[in-house]
Amino acid sequence: MANTTVRGAVAIHGQNPQYLVESVIRNRIYESAYWKEHCFALTAETIIDKAIELKAIGGVYGNQKPTEFLCLLLKLLQIQPEKEILLEYLQADEFKYLRALAAMYIRMTFRPVDVYEVLEPLLKDYRKLRYRGMNGYSIIHMDEFVDSLLVDERVCDLILPRITKRDVLEDLGEIGPRKSRLLDAMEGKSEHGSDRSRSRSSDRSTSSRSPRRGNNASPSRSPSRGRSLSRGSKSASSPGSRYVSRSRSRSRSASRSVYRSRSRSISPDRVNGSPAGSAGRFRSRSRSISPDRMDTTT
Repeated sequence: MANTTVRGAVAIHGQNPQYLVESVIRNRIYESAYWKEHCFALTAETIIDKAIELKAIGGVYGNQKPTEFLCLLLKLLQIQPEKEILLEYLQADEFKYLRALAAMYIRMTFRPVDVYEVLEPLLKDYRKLRYRGMNGYSIIHMDEFVDSLLVDERVCDLILPRITKRDVLEDLGEIGPRKSRLLDAMEGKSEHGSDRSRSRSSDRSTSSRSPRRGNNASPSRSPSRGRSLSRGSKSASSPGSRYVSRSRSRSRSASRSVYRSRSRSISPDRVNGSPAGSAGRFRSRSRSISPDRMDTTT
């Protein structure tokens, strides 16, 4: 029958591979039109064409209808292809939905150690995937999908088999430490920084050598400067020459006319009385009456 598992299939997690899909969703897949029209008599080779034609991944949508992605996943569980064929599915970089389908199947059927070793390199894939769910379409990335396969318990409306955590496997010595791309990038930056420091040190060494050459050339210019200074001293010391200062001297203030006070205060020399000849020199602009004009008859 079309819904039976292929003969000679190996039990996965102690049960029929098709039973990894919940019975409710599995029965809806059997009743879907896509399963009846496109998934009949598919093999490990012909299923590639159907996976390439996929437009989205996801679980159920609308009125609990299964997506084409779930139908092909159930077909893979039914025909149970070999491990080498699944790895070839992952190597097809140009077909991202085929890679996502193979990653989902590997997560559900492989051993935990093999799951980490095979799927972790896919975290470097940042291509966009269209996800179809109950709320319609959305955009996710391949690395997000793979990370959810390694971390989450439910993906695409399917309950995934339990998987041993990575740190437990590392403590048991079954798997090595995870290689982080961030550490590789940091190491690359440190090497690049060491190259820059070397280039800067070489530039500094060359610049330290250049002033010595300049000092060797400086004595040739010193005699001309000495001659110009000696000529200037001789011209300044000659008796016929006269030094002319271009700076504004403050001696002009002394050569000006007699200071005229514009303040309203009375100068001390007018209070005590001054001679008649000297009274003409000072002109008071204040409103006060000077002492010499006051009536002194009293």
